[in-house]
Amino acid sequence: MNRPELDPLDRKILKELQEDASQSLDDIARKVGSSKTPVWNRIRKMREQGVIGRQTVILDAESLGLEACFFVLIRTSEHEPDWQDRFLSTLRQRPEVLEAHRLAGDIDYILKVRVPNARAYDTFYQALIREVKIHNVTALLSMEEIKSTTILPV
Repeated sequence: MNRPELDPLDRKILKELQEDASQSLDDIARKVGSSKTPVWNRIRKMREQGVIGRQTVILDAESLGLEACFFVLIRTSEHEPDWQDRFLSTLRQRPEVLEAHRLAGDIDYILKVRVPNARAYDTFYQALIREVKIHNVTALLSMEEIKSTTILPV
């Protein structure tokens, strides 16, 4: 994959957008020491290059009643494409799954799951194992979120 060339101004713009994408072009331009049109052109170019993806809003999970965050470690003895397709499809359909990663090492997958409580996690777990055969599942409840960010170090 060809990595786009980003100069210091591009990086300043990205930092501002990551902090608050709802700020006006005028505000961003002022903060990065440029004017509105060049900033807009750079943002448009970085969108076209795929550097900037979709824009969204970050919600507070606890204020929405999603107080339990589980990290789910999955080991599987299945490695056939059909199983993997079914597993990935199941994960993509579950709104509780915020992140899913395939890993190197002893654990095959790790999921980040947000639910209201342990009972809701058990409902998720039961639905998951009904959909796909899984060798071993370990759920770890996060007691405290120390750091969570979507801001990349650009």
